[in-house]
Amino acid sequence: MTVLGTAGHVDHGKSTLVRALTGVDPDTLAAERERGLTIDLGFAVAPLPSGHRVHLVDVPGHVRFLKNMLAGAGAVSGAIFVVDALEGPRAQSIEHLRLLELLGVHEGVVVITKADLVSADRLDDATLETLVLLEGSPLADADPIVVDSVSGRGLDTLRQALDALVERIEKGNQAGRAGAGRTRLWVDRAFTAAGAGTVVAGSLTGTALEVGDTIELQPGGGTARIRELHSDHAAVDRADPGNRYAMALSGVARSQVGRGIAVVRPDDWWPTTMVDASVSVLGDLDHELSRRGAHVLHLGSGEWPVRVRVLGSDAIEPGDQGFLRLHLPRPLPLAPGDHYVLRESGRGETMGGGTILEVDPQRRAAVALPSADPQRVISDRGWVSSRDFRRLTGCDRAPDLGDWLVDIDVRVEAERALVARVESAGAVGLALAELSGHDRVLADSLGRNGDHLEVRDDRLVLPGTVLHHPWLDEVAAGGFDPPPPSGIDPAALRSWVADGRLVKVGEVWWSAEAIGEAARRLATELSAHPDGITVAEVRDALDSSRKPTLALLGLFDERGLTRRRDDLRIRGPRLDAVANGHPINT
Repeated sequence: MTVLGTAGHVDHGKSTLVRALTGVDPDTLAAERERGLTIDLGFAVAPLPSGHRVHLVDVPGHVRFLKNMLAGAGAVSGAIFVVDALEGPRAQSIEHLRLLELLGVHEGVVVITKADLVSADRLDDATLETLVLLEGSPLADADPIVVDSVSGRGLDTLRQALDALVERIEKGNQAGRAGAGRTRLWVDRAFTAAGAGTVVAGSLTGTALEVGDTIELQPGGGTARIRELHSDHAAVDRADPGNRYAMALSGVARSQVGRGIAVVRPDDWWPTTMVDASVSVLGDLDHELSRRGAHVLHLGSGEWPVRVRVLGSDAIEPGDQGFLRLHLPRPLPLAPGDHYVLRESGRGETMGGGTILEVDPQRRAAVALPSADPQRVISDRGWVSSRDFRRLTGCDRAPDLGDWLVDIDVRVEAERALVARVESAGAVGLALAELSGHDRVLADSLGRNGDHLEVRDDRLVLPGTVLHHPWLDEVAAGGFDPPPPSGIDPAALRSWVADGRLVKVGEVWWSAEAIGEAARRLATELSAHPDGITVAEVRDALDSSRKPTLALLGLFDERGLTRRRDDLRIRGPRLDAVANGHPINT
């Protein structure tokens, strides 16, 4: 079901109209009924001639309850804009019309109420006044529908108009919502129900949810499981986007949820405390918009105190447009394209509004140029995983390298630097194991075509490079007394150790074959002397001197091939494995 919200001045008949369309009184608070004034949001469902049913959110018209109106209007797809035939458009009529535009609500019907209480001439005047008000607004093309909610006059015409409105919305607007590929429900109502526990309600956008799904609550990051789903007073197994739902949650206390909390899928969003946004400042303000003031951001169903930084200048004049950096008190799951309203609580006035452009912007405010182009996320970060790209933008994009999206200039420079490192490494190249995650995916890409680099024996080398070095032959021939690495690049030594060709023993490097042979000789000696052998016996078995023997035993003790018991060495758990050819470095 599509969700529509009422809008209009206080006491212009919004709640009475909802009651006439649904048979339900949306004013549920005792104070509302006593005063005949809507204070908080009301909810009801109206049947339409086509058989469709539409959710109606009744919002308060009084200026003192404007924050409640914004909480309800933030999640609707269309509006029922109401004007009293007797009074005509008033202050909150103008305010609500502006707020609808700022919130991106561009579809709706216009209703002239209380028609039976005025003369035909006054009805014509009210209609004309309303048309003048609507000029230049998103509802400018709407033909006002004359209604009297008490007598029923015009209600059938209104229901047919609502049917047409729902059809337009379902064809167009839902697909274009911000974050359309990700689940989000801004909570506008939360309560505890007997047998159900904690219940939250709101309008679902993005993708479907089902009973049993695990959800996340933002801000806060707590998780819960959906126990039950209800829509239009009936239990359902699945919640589809574009409709209002109540969901009973397990694993969350009532104190953890409330208006302004968003229900999302875990790890689907990038909660942030900073966004860059466009802004349109209202033209009838008598002052500019600057960083000074007690600013409040209305977005979704919540209101948040924010610090404002005007980008590109110090202030924005009334009627002008510009860009803001907004600093939020808590991380929120926001998407490029989200609409917001900015108010100043000290003056109690609406400053303007706009759309979120960048989530967690990377550029300093002094040089920021906000853009909703998803490419900005890549260019400003250089490297971004495809998963994080989706969390930041709501867009899916195939990765460029491995699982990464890479800015083209950053990629070219990284490839150049990697080729230079390989050239500096000489004949030995670079061990893949020593490369960073970014360099590994670059190496895979460059090595796959073989034009600039090749991958051989788990090393990155220049095409045609011979990996072997004559000194390695000398080390192999030296056995337990190898020559020192005179003139050998330390990077080459580290690479040969990484790929298992060499093992560092004290201050010298032995071949892997020499290590294996030494392990075999010690295994033979310990088989003959299971209670242990001395350093001298190890020295004799290796036909070596005392210094390299002690260095080798230190390495064997460290790696678990031998164990020291007083002055003896006994068999360790890894001796037989290395003696049988397993590398000592694993």
